[in-house]
Amino acid sequence: MKPALTKPVLAAMCFLTALALSPAYAVQPDEIMSDPAKEARARDLSRELRCMVCQNQSIDDSEAPLARDLRLLVRERIAAGDNDSQVIDFLVARYGEFVLLRPRFERQTLLLWLVPPLVLVGGGLALWMHSRRRPKGGADEASPALTAEEEARLRQLMAPEVPSQSLSGKSAN
Repeated sequence: MKPALTKPVLAAMCFLTALALSPAYAVQPDEIMSDPAKEARARDLSRELRCMVCQNQSIDDSEAPLARDLRLLVRERIAAGDNDSQVIDFLVARYGEFVLLRPRFERQTLLLWLVPPLVLVGGGLALWMHSRRRPKGGADEASPALTAEEEARLRQLMAPEVPSQSLSGKSAN
């Protein structure tokens, strides 16, 4: 019989599982602002900004030195009294639209926002048109019937071969 798991072992396993499943943030303790409301704003903004080194991570998740610098810059701007849009505008002016993980819906980014839905709709339309062109019936209806000549040739090819008489059965006199 297996020994039963004790409560402390089970509690430790649950704690380790919760720890492993929790999101990992790269924010260091020395970066955290003393005001919880400002820190929450900084974290929200950091999740919207792209790490210029990692490129597919937010600066909140990245451990790159540049991401740390950007996190500190966001906190500086918040401490200076900037609102969220002023902080974002400052970073966009400094690093370009690429710093945003979710680009703004503007004239310059119109293609970026509209191409994916248009491709999806176009692909669906192409599949629908392709399915409309295909014959509705099975393979039997799609193939043409054989002519009388072709049927005769088919029977000839499929007929069993008649063995020829061998010389070994006849006697040579």
